[in-house]
Amino acid sequence: MAGISHHALETPSVPGAKVLIVVAPYYKDIADDLVAGARAEIESAGAEAEVIEVPGALEVPTAIGLAHGSGRYDAFVALGCVIRGETTHYETVCNDSSRALQMLGLNGVCIGNGILTVETYDQAAVRAAPDAQNKGGGAAAAALHMLALKRRFG
Repeated sequence: MAGISHHALETPSVPGAKVLIVVAPYYKDIADDLVAGARAEIESAGAEAEVIEVPGALEVPTAIGLAHGSGRYDAFVALGCVIRGETTHYETVCNDSSRALQMLGLNGVCIGNGILTVETYDQAAVRAAPDAQNKGGGAAAAALHMLALKRRFG
């Protein structure tokens, strides 16, 4: 896709913010790379990161909802990887996890969605690569942007 460019907003500084990274490590190496990208982005913004693991992508939104209720975190990063298989389970996991995260966001929870939904392992590896487009870092940046907006609007 030569000629196509993407613009990324500069990540806001949010000193002292506490960000919870919730990751489903089903594909552990992909998840580890996503977490590393998210941590780096959060720390570069002056915030503090904590990581918890859940069994799968469907549990990520539930864990975020529970953690949000605790009042201990300012923002959340959802990470994981869903690779299409032979059944319709892929669509269920992708659609339901995304919808649940969006509903939390519409209710005021600052979230960055970095759950990869891909056709192949190779596609996931490209999107999690630490030296390239790491979507974990992108999801963390999105969460921090939403936190900055929430603070701005009260």
